[in-house]
Amino acid sequence: MQDKAFRGLTPILCSLWALWLAGCAGALNAVTSSAGYSVVEDVRYMPGARGTLDLYIPDGAQPDTPVVVFVHGGSWDTGSKDMYLFVGQSLASEGIIVAIPNYRLYPAVQFPGFVEDAARATVAVSSWAQRGENGLPAGRHPFFLMGHSAGAEIAGLLATDGRYLTDAGGSIGALDGFVGLSGPFDFLPLTEERYKRVFPEATRAASQPVNYIDGDEPPMLLIHGGADTVVDPKNTRSLAAKARAAGIPISDHIVPGVDHTGSIKAFATALELGDRSIRADVIEFVRQRSR
Repeated sequence: MQDKAFRGLTPILCSLWALWLAGCAGALNAVTSSAGYSVVEDVRYMPGARGTLDLYIPDGAQPDTPVVVFVHGGSWDTGSKDMYLFVGQSLASEGIIVAIPNYRLYPAVQFPGFVEDAARATVAVSSWAQRGENGLPAGRHPFFLMGHSAGAEIAGLLATDGRYLTDAGGSIGALDGFVGLSGPFDFLPLTEERYKRVFPEATRAASQPVNYIDGDEPPMLLIHGGADTVVDPKNTRSLAAKARAAGIPISDHIVPGVDHTGSIKAFATALELGDRSIRADVIEFVRQRSR
């Protein structure tokens, strides 16, 4: 994608992004502390090899502890929940329950298959939290969606197009907030064959979160690196402008000097990576919207 979304995305940049996913994420996980929280791994939310998620539960979690479902990135065709232990730890260490699902990737599915999977995971976690299953304390937990890169597009659709959560047995009205990091929210037209295959022409317009803003969406926190050469910051500006015009509570930040991976590396508490204000802003947003 070029133009509004993946400006100047070349095979070299794609390879660098894949290397970061495979290498840097693993290194961050290797130095991540296991203290202060427990992990319930590979909880099944739907059939199939990609139908599991991990739960990060802070020690002493209560019936009103906020829950964040984090949807990982990876250009809709790569990535795994296992790469983001450091994100789960980063938020769980601040008293936030985190669920990180796998979802089906291209070429196993095209759009909207991966969005439908994320909706199933979100509704499953909400149900478990209400009933007190899989190690979660039963209660009415404040509930948030969060995603990075392609995961922000997926989570953004769940937060703007209510059909996905409704079809999965949930409701967009149950969301207390949405956090989008470096998200492609307004990325048409497509110019690269790689992404044309992921998003068939007949459903392409339906893949844009910016097309669904109508004022019924939850509060939003949108963060984007000003130096992002993979996903153009115009995407965040576009969604923020639409949300603001519709009266949705919105906070948006274009962070100078931060690249595409910087917005997620900021959650690696064991290392000084990224802009630490990004993590602080996310935690503050969840806490404020949980009151």
